[in-house]
Amino acid sequence: MIFSIALLLLIAFLAFRASPIEKKEHAHIHGAGQIGLLAAVALFGVDYFTSYFYATGEMMHVLHSYGLEHWGYIAAAIIAVANISFGALYMYSLGIFNEGGGAYTASMRYLKPGLSLVVAVVLIQDYVLTIVVSALSGSDQLLSILNLYGKYWWLHFLIGATLASITYWLTIRGRGESARIVFTLLGVFIMLTIVMFIGLLVANGRAISAVAATEAVGSAASIWQALYHLLTASMKGMVALSGLEAMSNGIQFVIHEDASIVKWGKKHLPRWKKLWEFYSGKSGIGRFVQTSFLFYGGLTTFMLTAFAIRFNVFDGTLGRTLVGNLAFIGFDQIPGGIILFWVYQVLAVLLLAAASMTALQDLQATAWRDVAIGEIPEVVVYRNRQGTFTRSVTAGFIIAVALMLLVRGRTSVAMPFYGVGVFMPIMVMGFAIRKHILATSTGRKRVWGARLAGSVGTLAAVVFVGQIVGKWAEGGWVVLISFSILVLAANGILLSPIGLRDPKTIHRIVREKARIQGAMASIVEWQSLRMQEYRYNLLVWAAQFFELFGVRRPVRYEAPVPAGDYDHALHVDHPEAPSLLQQYLVNLPLEPRLGGAPRQTLPGNAEGKVE
Repeated sequence: MIFSIALLLLIAFLAFRASPIEKKEHAHIHGAGQIGLLAAVALFGVDYFTSYFYATGEMMHVLHSYGLEHWGYIAAAIIAVANISFGALYMYSLGIFNEGGGAYTASMRYLKPGLSLVVAVVLIQDYVLTIVVSALSGSDQLLSILNLYGKYWWLHFLIGATLASITYWLTIRGRGESARIVFTLLGVFIMLTIVMFIGLLVANGRAISAVAATEAVGSAASIWQALYHLLTASMKGMVALSGLEAMSNGIQFVIHEDASIVKWGKKHLPRWKKLWEFYSGKSGIGRFVQTSFLFYGGLTTFMLTAFAIRFNVFDGTLGRTLVGNLAFIGFDQIPGGIILFWVYQVLAVLLLAAASMTALQDLQATAWRDVAIGEIPEVVVYRNRQGTFTRSVTAGFIIAVALMLLVRGRTSVAMPFYGVGVFMPIMVMGFAIRKHILATSTGRKRVWGARLAGSVGTLAAVVFVGQIVGKWAEGGWVVLISFSILVLAANGILLSPIGLRDPKTIHRIVREKARIQGAMASIVEWQSLRMQEYRYNLLVWAAQFFELFGVRRPVRYEAPVPAGDYDHALHVDHPEAPSLLQQYLVNLPLEPRLGGAPRQTLPGNAEGKVE
């Protein structure tokens, strides 16, 4: 008992000491949204790291239901290949789209504005469902301590809603404070997980018996049914790949300077110049976070799969989750390990709640851009002194809690809706990168780069469609309906008066209300103009369509201001240049006022009279 307590205190101390601290002199920078490497790992990596608690469990549950648990190694290999492929794609993309926006910016630049609108809708859906799945998974882990996993739906809902509320409160307080708390929790999690796996190896060496089967296994599956279940199981283990898009989209919140390890490397190991350049600046910080995505998912899935098969434990066994069962066995090999087990499960609850922070951070990064392009009403944009877009965070939280109630607190019901939306943005990014390589590269680099990017995009498309087909019985058909409704609603809002954006409105939203400056502001201004071109073209198309039936209704709006070339709008060669909208602002007339324009007067003399 004393050994476990001492070990736990040591782990907590080391994790806290390593956590990032926001310096007072940087408060005005970091508080407005700029974070360093450690904070980025915490806020943008926590969603991916905590997939450990539910992804493999969902995967193995599918296989075990048909007596196919030994196929888990194949599923883990598929997941590892997908992680490496998609991770490499996004690491490369950060060098191109290093001002944020992810697949949204990529598709707007190299594909079509209409596709960008679809990506924006999918991302908002994905971020909201991340909150739902993470909070409900935390509820599952907490109830595993009491062997109540899968019982009392209302208790699952209440715990999930409470966890989401805590995450919401932390997010509103600002990124600096949130990052330190989450990084400390992640540090404790990583060290305790290593201890747990050592305990599982000891249990295996001691020939601890496997748990007797407690649930009925389905009828034997044919080879085609087995392959189908293998496909669905693999895809359930891939859901946390949303972290790739989260980091790419949220790079705008990362400080543009080298991480400490890069500074040290440039000074002491100059011969590794290309490596340090690859990890330099804010793109480099994002790549550090995404590097872990290459191997973490595959390694943890293999380890959990191996021990799940060895000890015959899965989600639902003995009233616990898969990880809960393995934690109980592993920590039981250590003196006083029951304390570590309880702490580990409570830690899982806190981390899964904190995983919602990634979604809440990216809801902020996405929502204000969607307002600028005309997809969301302008009232949503409000940024407090801590740099948080509070209204988008509040809206996301309320919708997430409503969805938790709708699925009656069951994580497995929400999972199909969450997983489907992950791969559409990855697919778009793959094809956008392919077009970028074709436009900017030559020779073998152009040929092979385009082939690789196209292959990754195709792989993401296959997984995207496979997610819907593989989860058809679990609600995949409902996803098609909800997805279609969201896309139609987004276009409807854009075509309505709410979606109209002139240069003056765009400038006010981006520069004054969102308080965004520099290259990021220029990108969004360009995107907004491009989306207004798309909106106008839709209105013209609609007018021409109705003319076929004899209904002639002229377009009521003038043609929008042309967006122009992306590089020119971004001022790649002159970053100090003013906003591309500046030329339109000086010539815009004043808005009409009640009673007409104010009277113009000349300056008066000392007595207040005009001479």
